[in-house]
Amino acid sequence: MEAIDFLKSRRSVLVKNLTSPGPNKEDLQQILEVGLRVPDHGKIGPWRIQVITPKGQEVLGDLAAKIFANKHGERASEKQIEAERRRPQRAPVLLVVTSDIQSPHRIPELEQRLSGGAVCMNILNAAHALGYSAQWVTEWLSFDTEIKVALGHDDQTDIIGMIYIGTASEQPQPRSRPSLEEIVSEWSGL
Repeated sequence: MEAIDFLKSRRSVLVKNLTSPGPNKEDLQQILEVGLRVPDHGKIGPWRIQVITPKGQEVLGDLAAKIFANKHGERASEKQIEAERRRPQRAPVLLVVTSDIQSPHRIPELEQRLSGGAVCMNILNAAHALGYSAQWVTEWLSFDTEIKVALGHDDQTDIIGMIYIGTASEQPQPRSRPSLEEIVSEWSGL
């Protein structure tokens, strides 16, 4: 497949439709290496990637269930609590991408943030290139201070992506995209 056709064919697959197999150690290494090949003005690397192991997914799920139950009290059903426990375990591989903006710094914060977004996008493309499917989400776990601290971050660190990787259990449906006419404009001066 031509590279341009390959890029046009990439689609996120909903986490609920990801199953085994996930990337093996060698494939995951390649995905991570490609993930880091992004614009990084100033070479400051304002992002980090954590591979959440299967055991880590289980521990994170237990913590998510506990936090959810505490926040919602009696309104939280056992079914909801169990769904939160399974949340980090929905795909064979879970990556947590964080953005640790260095400020003050000569590199604008926006450029640092965008570099982190590029890491996430490169991970999705690399997974696709190796025949896997993935979804990049930021669910409530990404914004919860207890979760951040449990993962070893301070509460100022942004979790910019929880990327689930596996094999699609069904092919994603085509998604309508905006037309170029709606998005793209030309400017030739005043």
